[in-house]
Amino acid sequence: MNLELPKKFASITTLARQVAENTFRPISRKYDSAEHAYPVELDMFDAVLRGMEESGAGFGASGATKDKRSTDSTEVRNGKNMQLVLNTLEMCRGDAGLLLTIPGQGLGNAAIAAVANEEQKSRFGGKWAAMAITEPEAGSDSSSIRTTARLDGDEWIINGEKIFVTCGERAKVVVVWATLDRSLGKAAIKSFVVEHGTPGMRVERLEKKLGIRASDTATLVFTDCRIPRSNLLGTEAIETEQSFVGAMKTFDNTRPLIAAMALGVARAALDLTTELFEKERIILDYEKSALDESALKAELYNLEAEYEAARLLTLKAAWMADNGQANSLEASMAKAKAGRVGNEITLKCVELCGSMGYSENLLLEKWSRDSKIFDIFEGTQQIQKLVIARRLLGKTSRDLK
Repeated sequence: MNLELPKKFASITTLARQVAENTFRPISRKYDSAEHAYPVELDMFDAVLRGMEESGAGFGASGATKDKRSTDSTEVRNGKNMQLVLNTLEMCRGDAGLLLTIPGQGLGNAAIAAVANEEQKSRFGGKWAAMAITEPEAGSDSSSIRTTARLDGDEWIINGEKIFVTCGERAKVVVVWATLDRSLGKAAIKSFVVEHGTPGMRVERLEKKLGIRASDTATLVFTDCRIPRSNLLGTEAIETEQSFVGAMKTFDNTRPLIAAMALGVARAALDLTTELFEKERIILDYEKSALDESALKAELYNLEAEYEAARLLTLKAAWMADNGQANSLEASMAKAKAGRVGNEITLKCVELCGSMGYSENLLLEKWSRDSKIFDIFEGTQQIQKLVIARRLLGKTSRDLK
């Protein structure tokens, strides 16, 4: 087991860190204060990101995919998923909300990349895609979705309401989860691509949030919204055993990215806290036992240990995806661990830095606010623990709720 990061990724991760420090941080406070204002500075990344995507690298969810090679292969790869995790971690050292609002890097793009056929990828592949799953009565339990899709000739008619849609206003298309038949439960849930401007779809409101304010979060309402029949991702057939499982597999690839976001924010907080301590001549010595150090230093050592545990879980989940291995358990473990400790680290750093941490003179207080979302979206802490328990115990969602 080699825990050294692949050297082939060094140039891109270095670029990601430079963007975080030199572009994101200088405008971070500006767009935290001006919530719902689009960060025009991000437009410069469009051409750069397209080039990186073509070369096999990138920063967002659009590139996350499970390797389809035979599991009998003895080749060991560090591929696109590992690269994306490392890039995402570095970028979130700058501003996670800004990363989430880079054009073309939405969760919907990941779903299109993973599920769409070649014709759909041609039509939608270059468009910024959001993902609409959560509803007023279907939060963490995605199988309770009530938004419906009914086939009428060569069109689907969608009715329902979606809340907390990341980049729901700015994205060009939205991947909407809807059910073909409520009586069949989660097996009938499918995903549909709806383009902004389609009659019957409207942005009801934008949410004011605790953190990641640079990223818009919208409520979308669909009223007899008609889309082409060909906008359904996947098959129309309702497969009792596989339909919803296939839709959920998107999360196996994107949950490690959410974990990386939490780690990036936590790393930023740890680095700044350590820097502030060094100015006060409080120098950390990792060769010494925490028992022989001050309570303050011991606290930081503990935070570093939690960070490292979450980082290794995240890298493992990404590595498994790159090597064609089932990683649902590991993806949820990484998301659960990183989401929790990321928030704990940022809050503790605010506490350790006292008035400096609590004021707006530094970004520490902002990072503590931003970090909470990573323990919530794409499956809360409680949902991740349920997924982990089911995998470990061999239980279904019906057996263990």
